[in-house]
Amino acid sequence: MPRLADRNTEFLTFHAVEIFKQAHALQAAGHDIISLGIGEPDFTAPPQVVETLERAARAGLSGYSPPAGVGALREAIAHFYAEKFGATVDPARVIVTAGASGALALACAALVNPGGEVMMPDPSYPANSNFVLAAGGRPQLVPSTAAKRFQLSADDLRAHWRATTQGILVASPSNPTGTSIAAAEMAELLAEVRQRNGFAMVDEIYLGLSYDAPPRSALLLDDDVLIINSFSKYFNMTGWRLGWLIVPPSMVAPVEKIAASLAICAPTLAQHAALACFQADTLKIYEQRRLAFQERRDFLLDAFASMGLDVPVKPDGAFYVYADIAKLGMNSQQFGQRLLQEAGVAAVPGLDFGPAHAAHTMRFAYTTGLDRLEEAAARMRAFLARG
Repeated sequence: MPRLADRNTEFLTFHAVEIFKQAHALQAAGHDIISLGIGEPDFTAPPQVVETLERAARAGLSGYSPPAGVGALREAIAHFYAEKFGATVDPARVIVTAGASGALALACAALVNPGGEVMMPDPSYPANSNFVLAAGGRPQLVPSTAAKRFQLSADDLRAHWRATTQGILVASPSNPTGTSIAAAEMAELLAEVRQRNGFAMVDEIYLGLSYDAPPRSALLLDDDVLIINSFSKYFNMTGWRLGWLIVPPSMVAPVEKIAASLAICAPTLAQHAALACFQADTLKIYEQRRLAFQERRDFLLDAFASMGLDVPVKPDGAFYVYADIAKLGMNSQQFGQRLLQEAGVAAVPGLDFGPAHAAHTMRFAYTTGLDRLEEAAARMRAFLARG
């Protein structure tokens, strides 16, 4: 047997996938399971996108693209950032990737030295730590609190930055909390990073799914940040494996060189199809879907309040509710298993997102229709009443 690399023992397990597998097995056995677990929109690509894919396939546009992506798509992404988020971006700085995962892999390969640490809040999306580990670095999780909206703060940097820290990775809005970093706080955070000659990676994959205020990109505050985004969430194209990375001008050539070897290019047919995402009629569909997500959020928050389930911070984006179950007398794994087995509702224990709040938090994804959310709430209310 070949000897595995030592990093294999450090890679984090994604428990949401384990819950998904259990839920799938129960469904296969005939049980009605409502999934509030996997963060995948129930909406799929609009007809315009699918039709554009078909035309591209018939036209034979399935060969390799340049490593940085199809030029027209890079221009469309830059235009979208200007129109939607008010950030002026040179299309040359846009690198089209195989999903946000591909963007994170490229960014970490370009920036993280062996043994270098990347600071991120606890709770965070678990794969972020694994991308840092894959690049030879070390994730540096800093426990956050509800008072900080479960985000990294400038005070955290001042208290925890050390000689081995190279930069930060934050998400706004965040998975698992659905919370954003306010503009003033983001500006202070980025200023602290710049003062230390570090890098800042900002995951904006959920920025399009903002509900309570107009979305603002971190690029408006610091032009040297690296932006990670994707067609998976706002654009409802998870399996198309298409995302992008926006980098400072000095990083374009190095990142493109790495991309040429690690991936050659992002899926080319998906790139051509994604051009249809930015048509006016398609964007209207996405806006309708964003409002549907907001309606689901509002329903679930009211439902949780009525059943006494604590949500420490109101989520203002993404499609997650991060709830505190400390007063229920169960840890998150026990609660998650009982909720699945006894109520037929799948949700993700806080264990997935870092140790600080693992035992007493759950993440609920409102990525299913309002009728199913209503049924899930009724089941949860009955389950909690039984104790």
